[in-house]
Amino acid sequence: MKEKVRNSLPLGAVDCHAHVLKKNAVLVAHRHSAPTRDCDVQEYLQLLDTHGITYGLLTAPSFYGSNNEVLLDALKIANGRLRGTAIVEPTITEIELAKIKAAGICGLRLNWIRREKLPDIESEPYTALLAKARDAGLHIEGYLEGEFLAPVLKAINRSGAKAVIDHFGHPLGPAAPHSQGFIALLDAIDQGNTWVKLSAPYRLRDTSPNELSQKITTHGNGERAVWATDWPWVGFENTVVYDQCIEWLFAWVSDEKIRNNILVNTPQALFGFPGSTRANI
Repeated sequence: MKEKVRNSLPLGAVDCHAHVLKKNAVLVAHRHSAPTRDCDVQEYLQLLDTHGITYGLLTAPSFYGSNNEVLLDALKIANGRLRGTAIVEPTITEIELAKIKAAGICGLRLNWIRREKLPDIESEPYTALLAKARDAGLHIEGYLEGEFLAPVLKAINRSGAKAVIDHFGHPLGPAAPHSQGFIALLDAIDQGNTWVKLSAPYRLRDTSPNELSQKITTHGNGERAVWATDWPWVGFENTVVYDQCIEWLFAWVSDEKIRNNILVNTPQALFGFPGSTRANI
């Protein structure tokens, strides 16, 4: 399918969720997906250039576990244009966190989707990890089913670390906007320490992204949302194209000022990109 850009993006726009992949890299034993092809950083940077996007945030995929070699190599090549979120073991040291932060990591990812049993966010190792992330100035990126989100959000916010939640908070079903997990997400947004990615509507579970977007942008005065493409759409590689992701945002958020905050001001400040005119939030 040939892509055609229909909507003009403002200068400084940020794509806040994408992945670089190497098909022959070692995969963890227990995984729910796998790369079908190599998707390197040069390909991603070309996509950003083609669509007039200034910066990008690379997110560690679950299938590499805590091996962030592919991600860190990509950040080095990008020379400051990209940031990253890494998956780490809770025992990681402050020295190791400082090292990966210097390499372009701005957050730590808890990819807890499709788990038979979630790790205990209240356990000593994870309490310590949240504290280390807070002290290092790293946010916590969470991806898990919305019905399990409330206690995880509570623990992150209690620690003082920033929370960034993937893919609308991944609530379940048509009644998702009124579910306990989504209400907890909106409450966390109102408290001012939680942000949400408007991304990957094809990963939602029978839930309208339009209604979720409206509620998320209404809370926090529209300044607690960011946008992302989820490139290269693992599991949906043959059904999604980049331009479509841009069109979705324009359909979800019609107000240009709010949309520009989502695209530029909020993510630049949140993830520490050099073009930001605001202090880190």
